[in-house]
Amino acid sequence: MLKQLFAFLLVIYCFLLCDTAFAAVKKTPARLQKDSSTVVVKGFNDKALNKYHSSESFNYEGPGLSEPSAWDRFWAWFWNTLFRKVGGPVIGNILKYGFVALAIGLLVFIIFKLTGMDGMRLWQGQVRKANLAYTESLENIHEIDFDTELEKAIALHNYRLAVRLLYLKCLKQLNDEELIRWQIDKTNSIYVYELNDPSLRQAFLLLTRQFEYVWYGGFTVDGDAFKSINQLFQNFKKQLA
Repeated sequence: MLKQLFAFLLVIYCFLLCDTAFAAVKKTPARLQKDSSTVVVKGFNDKALNKYHSSESFNYEGPGLSEPSAWDRFWAWFWNTLFRKVGGPVIGNILKYGFVALAIGLLVFIIFKLTGMDGMRLWQGQVRKANLAYTESLENIHEIDFDTELEKAIALHNYRLAVRLLYLKCLKQLNDEELIRWQIDKTNSIYVYELNDPSLRQAFLLLTRQFEYVWYGGFTVDGDAFKSINQLFQNFKKQLA
């Protein structure tokens, strides 16, 4: 019993001794050291600053914005109004580029009309060459024996070529009547607008469309279709008489 009591007192003594040792250790407080060095105050060189200030290399402001013109303000108002009406920028952009495409298409159409260019010929494929006694690209309507060539084409069931010959023969008739002035480099559209009589112009426009659909469009023409087209040309011939 005494041994146990002695051991217990020894443990208590050790704890007290450790606590006293920790209490004896004191932390040294940090002290702020004063800077006794000499401070040198630096200034600015006004001449050097003015030199840099006037140099274009150090000008980062950029050019100022110019005032929008009346045309710019109109289009800004137009597109803003359009965006509000359609309810979103996505649909507005679609309509915007749609208007631009429409304007370009209208401009191309006007150029075609003013220059007499034939739009269908720009998109046509290579036209099949016919076995003719004249050159297709340099054909002269005054050098073609239309009756003979028509008989050959019909006999060979080459109705597509026969339609072409009918149209060229029609051009010769109009030129002989001095209703148009035939030239080898003119387009069909020019001949249409050279006709002053509205009824003749409308009838010739129909023949021109039939011819271009068959020849440049590459549509197949059978015997029955050729009879109908041939009748249109015969009716136009009577209208000229």
